[in-house]
Formats: sequence, C-alpha cells, structure tokens
Amino acid sequence: AEYMGKKKKKLSLRFSLDCTHPVEDGVMDVADFERYLREKIKVNGKLNNFGNSITLERTRTKLSLTSDVPFSKRYLKYLSKRYLKRNSLRDWLRVVSVSKDTYELRYFHIANDDEDEDEAES
Repeated sequence: AEYMGKKKKKLSLRFSLDCTHPVEDGVMDVADFERYLREKIKVNGKLNNFGNSITLERTRTKLSLTSDVPFSKRYLKYLSKRYLKRNSLRDWLRVVSVSKDTYELRYFHIANDDEDEDEAES
C-alpha cells in the first residue's frame, strides 16, 4: 500500500535581535539578555521547554533564534521589552523592527533643546 497522506512542510523560522548600540555603550549585557530569553520563552505553554524545537544562539552583539514550531516575532518583542523594563532601560531603548525577521534595540531620538540654550547663555 502506498502512503497517500500529504507531507507537511517542515517549519523553520529564524529571528534575530540586534543589540549592538546598547552593548557598545556598556549599557546592556547580551549574555544576561540571552539567559533571560532562555528562561522566559514558552514552548507549548511551558517554560524551559526548548527541546530540539528552538535554538537560541549569541554572536557578539546579536541573538539568533531558530524555531521548528510556530513562534511569533511579536512574542520576541514582548519579551525584549519586558527585559528592558526589568533592567530600567525602557526609558532609553526601544525595540524596532528592521526587516521581516529582525529586531534592533535603538535609542530614542530626543531633541536636546535645553542643552543648546545653556551653551548659548555661557
């Protein structure tokens, strides 16, 4: 008897988080961020359930996540923002989508009008 069922395409999702700016300024530790994500990412509703379905790897200032199970990019953003809040970095950094599968941590661009006025007075 021949196998008549359809073969399901293997799902392979890749997301990356670029932490270059805050790490270069010494504001954030990528290893700590990676540890946080490892502890907090849920697979099938369970923590610490990576198994072989999800891999998280660090290369200098970038984190790459590969998943064989459905995983939303938005969930990665949610966890990133939670990490920033927990480390009191949320006032300076934001999580910005750079491409379809990449987030980047950037600084808020704040107009420094006050400093310009001070310099003019002195």
